[in-house]
Amino acid sequence: MASDKEKAIKLIKLGLSEQPLFTTRAHVFQIDPVSKKSWLPASKQAVAVSFFFDNTRNSFRIISVDGSKAVINSIISSNMIFTKTSQKFGQWADSRANTVYGLGFGSEAELNKFVEKFDELKEATVSGLKGTEKKGVGDGKALPNGVQDKETNGSPRNHARQPSGDAGNQGSVPILSSTDSQLKYENDRLKIALAQSSNNAKKWETELQTLKNNNARLTTALQESTTNVEEWQKQLKLYKEDNTRLKMKVQELESRLSGNPGMGSSDLEQRLAAMSVAHKAKEQEVNELSLKLQETSQVKQENSRLQDQIEELRSSKEDLLTQVAELQTKLSASSEGKRVATEQYQQLHTQLGEAIRQLTSIHQHMAKNTASVDI
Repeated sequence: MASDKEKAIKLIKLGLSEQPLFTTRAHVFQIDPVSKKSWLPASKQAVAVSFFFDNTRNSFRIISVDGSKAVINSIISSNMIFTKTSQKFGQWADSRANTVYGLGFGSEAELNKFVEKFDELKEATVSGLKGTEKKGVGDGKALPNGVQDKETNGSPRNHARQPSGDAGNQGSVPILSSTDSQLKYENDRLKIALAQSSNNAKKWETELQTLKNNNARLTTALQESTTNVEEWQKQLKLYKEDNTRLKMKVQELESRLSGNPGMGSSDLEQRLAAMSVAHKAKEQEVNELSLKLQETSQVKQENSRLQDQIEELRSSKEDLLTQVAELQTKLSASSEGKRVATEQYQQLHTQLGEAIRQLTSIHQHMAKNTASVDI
């Protein structure tokens, strides 16, 4: 750790007065030169941060020394802006050093005092620059307005130098150069931000177009699924109507048989033939539905189970037809045989009605499966 005497010698070499205009303590940070997004600590702990007057350049500096290392050496220019980013942290950009300094204070009050002094010396820099331009080159150089040279024990400071008129002219050049550099630095930052915004806009435009395409595709699929559901609902309605019609025919036939036990076998045969035709039509519809189910891969296992049920119903239908044939034979035997055949015929129709209900249930289940696949 350097002694106070060594620090004073370092300040004198920099052309600064040993006595600071304002001093506070803060943690010092510098912006990451690569990412420009994160802070890098410049001091291991809180160090003294001071404002000094630079006699050689007629300007103010912010100086902070950590041991033998100067962690801050920033000349205050007229276009510098100190920004408070939180209650205890602030930052400013130095285009001459091509970096951004950050200070972390122990309290908000200390930060506010630093900001007030920063703004005060910045205004003094602006006033001093205007005064120098009015006086011209040969008038020599004085302290900026608003800042008086401090005296100790009634005498001027020994370290303050009185520069010539040429030195006064040279003192104004770095401030103008700092202004140009700051403007160039800000311009480069704006260009980079504009390029990033343009790239982000292109990326967002691409993502928006992708979302629009996906939305259009999903809308089309939804419309197709809705159409398929409506079609299956129509078919289901037709099946229900057919089932109701067949039930009514069975009930009518049963009523006639119960009211006229001696009904002729020819009339019974005609009705049995009509029932056979109706069953063949249903069988054809079942075959068509089986083909549709085979085309749907997502419900293959369910279709297999339904197909097995259909085969069982077909087998049951064949058995029923065989029983019908046997019944027809019995009907031609005797009146007693007719009565027995009539009872068996009623049982047969009951079984046929159950088979029709099972077919209708299968058709409804198939319609639901197909609708879920389409959706």
